[in-house]
Amino acid sequence: MDPRLPELLRPFLKFAGEREITAESPLREFGLDSMQAIELLFAIEDTFDVSLPDEDMNDATFETAGSLWTAVHRALTAAGRADEAVGA
Repeated sequence: MDPRLPELLRPFLKFAGEREITAESPLREFGLDSMQAIELLFAIEDTFDVSLPDEDMNDATFETAGSLWTAVHRALTAAGRADEAVGA
């Protein structure tokens, strides 16, 4: 997982506290709600300069940090830019 993603997630996870954000971190349990998910999506698109496809806009994608990273990495790969991601 690219180290930028946990940094990007932190402000959206009000219940994460000081816990480390790992691939297994449960985003909903850590405080991500549907409105924040939309804001997070915009932040991801700005940070990684990628758009997630409509089929990735679902609860499974936003279940954990790892599942979200999988969708971001898949979008980067589709755009021919997978090498730009750290920790892929």
